[in-house]
Amino acid sequence: MNKNMTFEGTYSLGKNGIAYVTNKADNTVIEIPSHLHKTALHKDRVLVTITNTTTNEGEVTEVISRAQEGFVGILETSANGFVLKPDNFKIPDITVPEVYAEPGMVGHQVFAEITEYEPRLIGRVVRDLGAPHSNNANMYGIALEQGFDYSFPRDVEDEAEALEKKGITENDVRDRRDMRGTLTFTIDPEDAKDFDDALSFKRLDDGNYEIGIHIADVSHYVRPGTALDREAQKRTTSVYLVDRTIPMLPEALSNGLCSIRPNEDKLAYSAIFEINPTTGQVMNEWFGRTIIHSDKRFTYEEAQMVIDQKQGTFAEELLEFNRIAQIYEEQRYKKGALNFETEEVKFVLDDEGVPIKVKIKERIATNKLIEEFMLLANNRVARYMNNAPFFVYRVHDKPELDRMQTLKEFLALLDYHTELVDGMIPVKELQWIIKSAEGTPQYETLQTVIVRSMQKAVYTTNNIGHFGLAFDAYTHFTSPIRRYPDVLAHRLLEHVLKNEPYEESQEWYENMCNHSSEQEQRAVTAERNSIKLKQVEYMNRKDLNEVFDGIVTGAGRFGVFVAEAESRSEGMIRLFDLGDDMWEYQEKTGTVTGKRSKKTFKIGDSINIKIKRIDVEKRLIDYVLVVDGTSQEAPPRKPREERRRHKGTQKRKQ
Repeated sequence: MNKNMTFEGTYSLGKNGIAYVTNKADNTVIEIPSHLHKTALHKDRVLVTITNTTTNEGEVTEVISRAQEGFVGILETSANGFVLKPDNFKIPDITVPEVYAEPGMVGHQVFAEITEYEPRLIGRVVRDLGAPHSNNANMYGIALEQGFDYSFPRDVEDEAEALEKKGITENDVRDRRDMRGTLTFTIDPEDAKDFDDALSFKRLDDGNYEIGIHIADVSHYVRPGTALDREAQKRTTSVYLVDRTIPMLPEALSNGLCSIRPNEDKLAYSAIFEINPTTGQVMNEWFGRTIIHSDKRFTYEEAQMVIDQKQGTFAEELLEFNRIAQIYEEQRYKKGALNFETEEVKFVLDDEGVPIKVKIKERIATNKLIEEFMLLANNRVARYMNNAPFFVYRVHDKPELDRMQTLKEFLALLDYHTELVDGMIPVKELQWIIKSAEGTPQYETLQTVIVRSMQKAVYTTNNIGHFGLAFDAYTHFTSPIRRYPDVLAHRLLEHVLKNEPYEESQEWYENMCNHSSEQEQRAVTAERNSIKLKQVEYMNRKDLNEVFDGIVTGAGRFGVFVAEAESRSEGMIRLFDLGDDMWEYQEKTGTVTGKRSKKTFKIGDSINIKIKRIDVEKRLIDYVLVVDGTSQEAPPRKPREERRRHKGTQKRKQ
């Protein structure tokens, strides 16, 4: 690391007000003094120049991209108009001129877009969310901060409603393969409101099966140049918050015309395969537009009951689907696919949106059944399109060497000893490690750490395969109601099937791929923020004297991160609340160790914790370690000025 060296990174503002950026080249943490942060805000992408190699300090020389264009907070009056106090305590106050807000908004939770960054933040209110910190205001605020509006422009709604009113016409059906006489059903979560996909089953005379994966034909309705298409391009994805969905398409389409509801004719884009029932081998394939009729809507649990009991509606077909899905799953793992089955937390909310109970979503065989056949369709479509001029792929690159080295060192802490081969931990070893950890307290955290060591999957027109799934070609074809790249995949496939030229250039599609990847990350952030809020609210209802099981999820210079085992609610145990010792953070291993006791806290450790304090508005939880029933909480610290006076007195005595 040299003085005046520059690098790109994410600007992070800690809970203590200290800002830092990590240099990914050598994992050095560079501190940014407050007068050298330029206009950077928390999570912005920035360019940093190192100014002092001794103290590891630097300055922000350029803000490359903004993490957010606006912020939610409480609007208050000020001498010069209004001021927004952001909910995110890491964002400074935002001045709002009188022309950009109304007096009736004072005291409300509002969303304001930033109009100026220098010499101070200035914004304009674009949405009044109403009474502060109600469930609706919080949820909509979380979506707006990531760029997702919960309402649609009027012209978009009008187009969707007109299409729904028109319904399916004879002209729509004319050139489609009619699948309405073939047994067809959907399997979805109990609370699903839109149904992207259906499966069909037919026994052929030669003993093979004709299996269809039928996907809502969104591209038939969402045409280039329409208001619907412009809005879908902007959003690119639906957003799934704890208690609601913010859809990519208006409900007239997403829950109505395009949704594959039972006992209704629907237009679909289908991948139909002739499959050997013994081996699962695809003997023939056909892609194209169809009209289908779903005979039944199963929930995952209903379909699972039929499979478990080997009787019930469509039992024979479900059992065969399940058997073949297991063949496909085994084949993928033999080829080197990784199995990341992380648990999902689901909150039970009361009428006011207050979390009163938490459940862990269990993955059952029918989840895997649907997943395997969606993977089949996505893989086979991508392989078919490999000879096209270009296509929209979902790719996942191999892990980087430095991440693999860090993962190797982490695994050694858990007594999983492995070596790098060609810069990689062998996939077979990762598969064994994940499998052997099942049922242990470390399992979820271990999965998370391994996932973080991997590259992110993204959309692109340049196919490099999908490392995690062990596919040489992969796309997203099966969820066009909620993902715009799937709509693009349908359009490009249709052009190839009809031998028609593409409407847009590869550059245009690549730009849409990049935008879709960015929007996907914003949607994930919104989802996580909504879960974090409910976790904090849930723990805030608990007794401060209650002792909880906790799992260490990480460590830093200021303490150990811990998740409460039931709700996965993450908080921090400050170093001084770990017990009477001199605690040191070991950056290389990601551990905290006591200088005298040699006690070490590492990711995956099971510990007991109590709640020390909770700040719901800031969405922060502080825990304290409990050992043998005794809290290790340090005595209250004296105010800073009093500590300074005490030090001065001690010096004079000396």
